[in-house]
Amino acid sequence: MKAYIVEKYHKKLGLKLTDLPKPEVGENDILVEVCASGVNLLDSKIKSGEFKLILPYKLPLILGHDVAGVITQVGKNVQQFKIGDEIYSRVADFRIGTFAEYIAINESDVALKPKSISMEEAASIPLVALTAWQALVEKANLKKGQKVFIQAGSGGVGTIAIQLAKHLGATVATTASEKSFETLKRLGADVLIDYKTQDFETILRDYDVVLNSQDTKTLEKSLQVLKPGGKVISISGPPTPEFAKTIGAPWFVKIILFVMSLGILRKSKKLGVDYSFLFMRDDGKQLQEISKLIEQQVIKPVVDEVFTFEKTNEALKYVESGRAKGKVVIKMK
Repeated sequence: MKAYIVEKYHKKLGLKLTDLPKPEVGENDILVEVCASGVNLLDSKIKSGEFKLILPYKLPLILGHDVAGVITQVGKNVQQFKIGDEIYSRVADFRIGTFAEYIAINESDVALKPKSISMEEAASIPLVALTAWQALVEKANLKKGQKVFIQAGSGGVGTIAIQLAKHLGATVATTASEKSFETLKRLGADVLIDYKTQDFETILRDYDVVLNSQDTKTLEKSLQVLKPGGKVISISGPPTPEFAKTIGAPWFVKIILFVMSLGILRKSKKLGVDYSFLFMRDDGKQLQEISKLIEQQVIKPVVDEVFTFEKTNEALKYVESGRAKGKVVIKMK
């Protein structure tokens, strides 16, 4: 099969197209013929080596976390799926590799593709929707009547998180450029802040939750908009010692993450708010719940651009540029 691989960690080097054997299918696995794959900033960060402490992959490595496709083979213990099923998934860490013609996935990480959307739309959903779900439902326990600030509303996570937060009954504030305002209003944003001309920390007050996806400076400003007891959940770091425990990190990684997060943990404690880091995980059951919301048209995919498989490196560069509004997808055929 054809696949795009990382040969060595590097920010500027592209992925290499190569021929590899089809993946082996374990007893609890399904083999999927890839129809479309979502492209995420996480792919770029892994390629550059930014996450090698947290995710110590062996190289060469096939990139890609999001997939939509058709099952061509099932392991002997698989019960939920059959050959011919159309599925989508955010595959597990250390089993990634959706920038390829085939991938083997544990059935626990898979959900049936919503019938109301295309393969390309389905491939855009898993990682960003699971991130939004785990941040707003699991960690924040967002309730009706609460206020949430979702940074970078026009990005992949932002477009889904706004829709989910609105469904949960929250008032939603977000940052974006003014040209994205109309789209974000349609998705459910109530308070729109032009990051080019306005400072969100002077506008927002007494918020219950912040979903941070930006740099440390923005994160520190975000602490100021929370009410006492509020929560800031960051998907861009810094990772915390608590996170290090959950992934079973070695002692030296725990020390590094402790030092990295010490400043923000002290500042949040002083202000009486809670800081936590979210590194989203694969979860087929949560994806099934998200599928229901898609079928009910509560959540709608937002796809910026679809690239052919041959232009995978161009797709990754476009994501790295920060210009994408919604998700970028690679189409196999």
